[in-house]
Amino acid sequence: MTARVIDGKAFAAGLRERVAAAVAKLKAEHDLQPGLAVVLVGEDPASEIYVRSKAKQTVEAGMNSFEHKLPATTTQEELLAVVDQLNNDPKVHGILVQLPLPKQISEEAVINAIDPAKDVDGFHVINAGRLATGQSAMVPCTPFGCLLLIKDQLGDLSGKTAVVIGRSNIVGKPMAQLLLAESCTVTVAHSRTKDLPAVVRQADIVVAAVGRPLMVKGDWIKPGAVVVDVGINRIPAPEKGEGATRVVGDVDYAEVAEVAGAVTPVPGGVGPMTIACLLRNATVAACRQAGLPDPEGL
Repeated sequence: MTARVIDGKAFAAGLRERVAAAVAKLKAEHDLQPGLAVVLVGEDPASEIYVRSKAKQTVEAGMNSFEHKLPATTTQEELLAVVDQLNNDPKVHGILVQLPLPKQISEEAVINAIDPAKDVDGFHVINAGRLATGQSAMVPCTPFGCLLLIKDQLGDLSGKTAVVIGRSNIVGKPMAQLLLAESCTVTVAHSRTKDLPAVVRQADIVVAAVGRPLMVKGDWIKPGAVVVDVGINRIPAPEKGEGATRVVGDVDYAEVAEVAGAVTPVPGGVGPMTIACLLRNATVAACRQAGLPDPEGL
């Protein structure tokens, strides 16, 4: 048995098309154009590539894109002033401050300075609390993307057993909340979990988000389970030449694909979903700020 490959790239392309259609409808019917502002502090090469990709896809979806690039020496006060300006700008419906931030700036202070209604990353404590208590919230993009892929494979998730490996505020905790809301029985496992393979082996759904390359092995997986790999890790690739690297996930894909029912590849699985869900969140945020219902199909 070989697992179905979950094509995140194709699913994300479909979601971006639905977002673009919703944006066109908002412009035509309500003269409303969603606007997304991205703030980048410093010159982290990976972040720069990511921000460029976000800006390109924002414009392709018919939205306004606002980019703010600040030097690595920016103070916390200066960054908070930019956030305040964006909070008060009616053209901006979503604000994303690219993490990580330089050492002199508190990520927590910046995240909590963003207007929760414009917090398209879903990291603000108010959105985290709303999600945890089952209220309407801005939901973090990566876990929301994972949930869409899982539901596409399994349909109704009610009664399924899910294990989330990793307990970060960005992926692990919100992922667990989203699965609970779908009536799954959820275990959050982490580095201190005893006999992790045995815990994972119980699961119909496995979401790996720990940042440890190739950690989840084939014999950890219940036959037929759906496995979603959030990890992006670079490891040496001597076969490509000296100093070369390749990107792998937290899941040993070759082994797991022999046992699982479906599995996301890395790259091409969860990654493309994150930006597509960001565009979705910005569109939803624009509707909510204008007192309109959430767009259908998003």
